Amino acid sequence: MLTEIDDDDVAELVAWRRGHTRRGAARAPLIAPATVNRSTTEVLKKLFKAAKVQPEPDWKRHWLKEPQERVRELQPDEAEALDAAARDDYRPIMDFADESGLRLNECLLKWSEVNWQGGQIVKAGKGDRKVVVSITSRIREILWPLQGHHSEWVFTYICKRTKDGRIRCARYPITYKGLKTEWKRHRKRSGIKDFRFHDKRHDFATKLLRNSRNLKIVQKALNYADIKTMMRYAHVLDQDVAKAVESMQNERTESRNKSRRSHLKPLKRKVKNEFTL
Repeated sequence: MLTEIDDDDVAELVAWRRGHTRRGAARAPLIAPATVNRSTTEVLKKLFKAAKVQPEPDWKRHWLKEPQERVRELQPDEAEALDAAARDDYRPIMDFADESGLRLNECLLKWSEVNWQGGQIVKAGKGDRKVVVSITSRIREILWPLQGHHSEWVFTYICKRTKDGRIRCARYPITYKGLKTEWKRHRKRSGIKDFRFHDKRHDFATKLLRNSRNLKIVQKALNYADIKTMMRYAHVLDQDVAKAVESMQNERTESRNKSRRSHLKPLKRKVKNEFTL
């Protein structure tokens, strides 16, 4: 019963969940504090709120500290190095990720999700929310030549050797696991450090915000449900803030100097008249 759950029970649940590894592998790293919070404490808290059970556990006590999500922007020389290190058959999906800002699993498109006439790509994204991407001229340039490679999946790779039922030189759909593996090799070949596939999304957002100066546009482009999520990119507008502050200060200084000059004029006339007398 919810009324029987106390702080000790919540603490035991959190401790149990913290011992889980990613994807259940024995040697995989432990799941992140954010995953623990979202799958235990937050779920219980919502249940208590919905049932209006009192008293509630001390939720703050059980909320694990989460590291602040960093926003990594790709520098021009790094972008060139990544582009040069890309495999030809994986290049389209890498380019698509760069140009769309989609998450890794969202990049695994089916042709049924591509609406050429409507000019949109529509698919299920994180949390089964609908993700919509406009087919810009650049995205059309990436996708159009891929037609005919596979009847169902948009992005495919060329098998390098005959193995596990796959035939050398034949095309097969790019999978989630395959893309993650190739991304690690791709990044290693490029020599770029500390750049995840998900950072392509952050890079897309920062560059779009710098170009548009509009958080709402970036929110829409990245299919974020909450505008608060966009605050992680607010640093991009620091330069705009600095320019606005400087402009305000210049106007205020000019106004102050003008006021002082107008105040000094009568005083100068008075001194001049006294000197003449």
